[in-house]
Amino acid sequence: MSVSLMADDPNPENLESSVFRINQRVHAAGDSLRVGTVKYIGQVEGYTGIWVGVDWDNEEGKHDGFINGSRYFQAKSETSGSFIRPNKLCLGITILQALEIRYRSTSTKEEEDEMYVLSSSNKRVIVELLGKDKIEDRLSHFEDLTNASLPYLGISSPGPPGQLNAAVPSLKELDMTGNLLSEWMDIGAICKELPALSALNLSNNILAHDILGFPQVKEIRILVLNSTGLSWTEVETLEHSLPTLEELHLRGNKLSSIKSIPPSITVQGFDSLLLLNLEDNCISDWNEILKLSQLRRLEQLYLNKNTLNKIWYPDHGNNHQPFQNLRCLLLGSNNISDLASVDSLNSFPSLVDIRLTDNPVTDQRKGGVPRFSLVARLAKVELLNGSEVKTRERKDSEIWYVRLVMSKLHDNPEEIQYHPRFYELKDLHGIEDVRTAVGASGPQKMASGLISVTLKCIGASIGEKPPQTKKLPANTTVGKLKILCESFFKLKSIKPVLLLQEEGSPFPVLLDDDDMASLIEVGVGNGSTILVDEER
Repeated sequence: MSVSLMADDPNPENLESSVFRINQRVHAAGDSLRVGTVKYIGQVEGYTGIWVGVDWDNEEGKHDGFINGSRYFQAKSETSGSFIRPNKLCLGITILQALEIRYRSTSTKEEEDEMYVLSSSNKRVIVELLGKDKIEDRLSHFEDLTNASLPYLGISSPGPPGQLNAAVPSLKELDMTGNLLSEWMDIGAICKELPALSALNLSNNILAHDILGFPQVKEIRILVLNSTGLSWTEVETLEHSLPTLEELHLRGNKLSSIKSIPPSITVQGFDSLLLLNLEDNCISDWNEILKLSQLRRLEQLYLNKNTLNKIWYPDHGNNHQPFQNLRCLLLGSNNISDLASVDSLNSFPSLVDIRLTDNPVTDQRKGGVPRFSLVARLAKVELLNGSEVKTRERKDSEIWYVRLVMSKLHDNPEEIQYHPRFYELKDLHGIEDVRTAVGASGPQKMASGLISVTLKCIGASIGEKPPQTKKLPANTTVGKLKILCESFFKLKSIKPVLLLQEEGSPFPVLLDDDDMASLIEVGVGNGSTILVDEER
């Protein structure tokens, strides 16, 4: 829907509305952070004059485009739409105008007086801008500017041809997050004006789905398209225009599939791509991710905050080895719950950096396994959940893991099928089978060895007590250790809570979920530190 108005219309409100078009990006006058999309232009029953219906990005509107029994447009949520007078909206500015605002505007005395930090006594300490004159002098020379950050300044166009190139010919990195850009012809014009540009951030600009007028850009190596509303099919259209692209970021685009045109089993092209960020999307099927397996140079794949529930390494026959150069795979905050998915990561030929946090398989409150079990299962991992796996941690983890499996095999020999590295690790560390002893009541399982544990009190009511190091059977239960702590530290009327200070983990792990679990099952091994807190 659109409105056609004559240039000689005597009503100034009509003249103002004539510059708007459907799907145009705008922001509220005086507030460039409040950005939205024009969805309607015209009259509203019961109100005089011309109105612009806007669907706000932040969803802080009043309705969904339906008002007083009539639907004027369909907003994305029940409260993201509103009607605004044309003079209350801004159509945007050029990049050069934004550069002037960002880098050449000077702060007033009043503004500088408002720059302060709070001291430890909650008093204001005025911040003095050291070297302010030198900085302003340097930024006034746009021809030397190589990096520009222009988020949420209402940029809607590149400006007249030649103007941007003359002003900032050396610009290499440009951040235009949250502006009013939507047409690919405008983005192409910006790239033409900036021949040295190698990194471009267009996040939170709602971009057109028809990618037209975008030229081949040989210098762009990093392209950030987070929350731009683009599908994979549309992104793939850009491939021929970006022959040297090394990083592609597509966070928050509601992607659920990797569909190519024409349909293909695997994604082709992107021959220079080293990093692909697909975080915070809606991908649930690992088969969609396998379509990326022939990106031969791909080293980093970010899949945090999707809905994946299983992963596996594909059979490849005589084809090129899938994910042959992938070194980093981030899978945090998904729905992975099975250990077979974890074990499959060993098949990736180059994978050494893995993230599995916030998945059921690593959540011990939901039956997940502790860090030591992950380290033991993942033969090549060097960085797990952001923490380095050092040689000592790997050795200890593998020994604890083997002993844990051995303790389970007595009652359930079939358990071995879920531990593909067991025999390899058992031989590697020369661990003998668990012996049995015959007592008056028949055969009994011996403990799989003693482990040295350091106990430290941290509870406020417990008081200062020196740490104690104890040697305990590895099959001691969490509940038994709580009772022992009451004795060791002479705790009266204080119910202890135990936390494992796990190596490589920034926070201690609560051991309070299953009192019947053995120490080795919850990840306590030789040299572990257990914190003794109090129940609150």
